[in-house]
Amino acid sequence: MEQKVSIPCGDITLSGLFDEGLGKKGVVITHPHPLYGGNMYNPVVETIARAYREKGYAALRFDFRGTGASTGRYDDGEGEQEDVAAALAWMQDRGIGPVALSGYSFGAWVIALCAAGLAGVDHVILVAPPVIFVSFDDVTSIPQLAGVVVGEADDLAPPGPVGALVPGWNKTARLSVVQGADHMFWGFDRELQARIEEMIG
Repeated sequence: MEQKVSIPCGDITLSGLFDEGLGKKGVVITHPHPLYGGNMYNPVVETIARAYREKGYAALRFDFRGTGASTGRYDDGEGEQEDVAAALAWMQDRGIGPVALSGYSFGAWVIALCAAGLAGVDHVILVAPPVIFVSFDDVTSIPQLAGVVVGEADDLAPPGPVGALVPGWNKTARLSVVQGADHMFWGFDRELQARIEEMIG
């Protein structure tokens, strides 16, 4: 069962939903762009959480600053990286570890920007990193990257451009393409969940 939690992050507080899972492993999950309606209740975010719960992970999804009940305001991906670090620390302070990171769309971008600098991250799975919408030029390496899932018909995260970047992020990371799916993965939630579960291992 998920429970509402508050996560301290500097002088702001983030609102989250936490499921303690069955074991010690955990995951922090990030949501799509808050200025376009993205939040922790997004269906793809829920699918990611479900995939990790099926694997016995404790799952924490949260609203970025300025979204939902989280205080502060949108910070164009900069402050949001601090939000990820705060959520990771919240999990680790509770004895949960190792902790994975997984994000969708804007949330995938934020994780891609900060993962390399975070300690104690077990692996990273990105869903539909929007390489056409925001710049990934500052993402030179994601050493913990296990895999990336994209939709075959995604206009913001097309398989070709994303696939060209993945080897530079991590040579061992897998690219998984869901045939027929667009950026929202409407109607492909079960397929998406299966792909994520495969990458979790």
